[in-house]
Amino acid sequence: MYLSRFLSIHALWVTVSSVMQPYPLVWGHYDVCKTQIYTEEGKVWDYMACQPESTDMTKYLKVKLDPPDITCGDPPETFCAMGNPYMCNNECDASTPELAHPPELMFDFEGRHPSTFWQSATWKEYPKPLQVNITLSWSKTIELTDNIVITFESGRPDQMILEKSLDYGRTWQPYQYYATDCLDAFHMDPKSVRDLSQHTVLEIICTEEYSTSYMTNSKIIHFEIKDRFAFFAGPWLRNMASLYGQLDTTKKLRDFFTVTDLRIRLLRPAVGEIFVDELHLARYFYAISDIKVHGRCKCNLHATVCVYDNSKLTCECEHNTTGPDCGKCKKNYQGRPWSPGSYLPIPKGTANTCIPSISSIGTNVCDNELLHCQNGGTCHNNVRCLCPAAYTGILCEKLRCEEAGSCGPDSGQGAPPRGSPALLSLLAALLGTAGPLCI
Repeated sequence: MYLSRFLSIHALWVTVSSVMQPYPLVWGHYDVCKTQIYTEEGKVWDYMACQPESTDMTKYLKVKLDPPDITCGDPPETFCAMGNPYMCNNECDASTPELAHPPELMFDFEGRHPSTFWQSATWKEYPKPLQVNITLSWSKTIELTDNIVITFESGRPDQMILEKSLDYGRTWQPYQYYATDCLDAFHMDPKSVRDLSQHTVLEIICTEEYSTSYMTNSKIIHFEIKDRFAFFAGPWLRNMASLYGQLDTTKKLRDFFTVTDLRIRLLRPAVGEIFVDELHLARYFYAISDIKVHGRCKCNLHATVCVYDNSKLTCECEHNTTGPDCGKCKKNYQGRPWSPGSYLPIPKGTANTCIPSISSIGTNVCDNELLHCQNGGTCHNNVRCLCPAAYTGILCEKLRCEEAGSCGPDSGQGAPPRGSPALLSLLAALLGTAGPLCI
């Protein structure tokens, strides 16, 4: 009875776990670049596609604000409370740590009370627009793996654009538009990610979903990465083979989830009404308590480790590749053109290792198959023969007394040995010997 009850509970647990599990229990994590296997020839390396683990990428970014003096507190100023826009006795003072709200507070540990946050100056220069650019830079190509989440301490902005760069901030492309009225703000019809499909997943949309002002639970703005993944992998991301196949074969899709920089353009603060209350401009500002960006270093499936050293991220490349993104073959390993690794076939993928260049493969002076050292000599690392004391030459094919002209019946060393003419001719050809070898 107890066994049957245990089995029933176990079956129930497995069922519940499978329903609750947001990711497949078994699919390629690509966390190993190579492993040793045994074959008929003995132990050999088996290479596979590999990538670093996904992590919190805000630990490695640099933040820049434009205009640079937009942070509140210099000079000190008062602003209105978040929950009550007409209680305007709160103070921001950059010279007092308890009252300062610098940019780094967008990335510190959350969960403390009171919460910490960055805050802009208030809209005291209305009707001049209150606009801020917040640029997040990694100086490294990264691949996004989870939703970008921005948590506002103020009301969410009426107008905002999230932008991305793939060339370290030289050029920018929009990722998504946010507005209380998309048509009025950006001349775009409002949409949500749910309106997209596999065929339109790269479409840049404007959403009104996250642009409300002083409302309960209205602090968070998302850029939905996982919802876009789900168009290929299913709602629980169980069919990762389909997603990986698309990422392998569709460069535009792969690039869509790849960035070197992100830029948050705050264009209009939360007003809450049609008109700006010019008598209480201290109620209008931006405040952000947290930004989450999860991803991994882009290493082109040629590394599992990304090192942060001297404020810089670098892949520790495998598969005979090199470069910050493992984007080229190492010197002397250019026997075929460089190629990124492939996710397929699951679960190991394809490493696409760089192979030695023909010109880098040195000619063996000796081996133990064709080019034998003679007269008791031994082959050392395929580069030279270690000859007995009485012999010399590339393959120990000559008596030392020959060089001194002292060989003869009375020398005690006998007649000069003769190496294989064919063998020595082959050796001469391989080594590019100018003249014939003496044999």
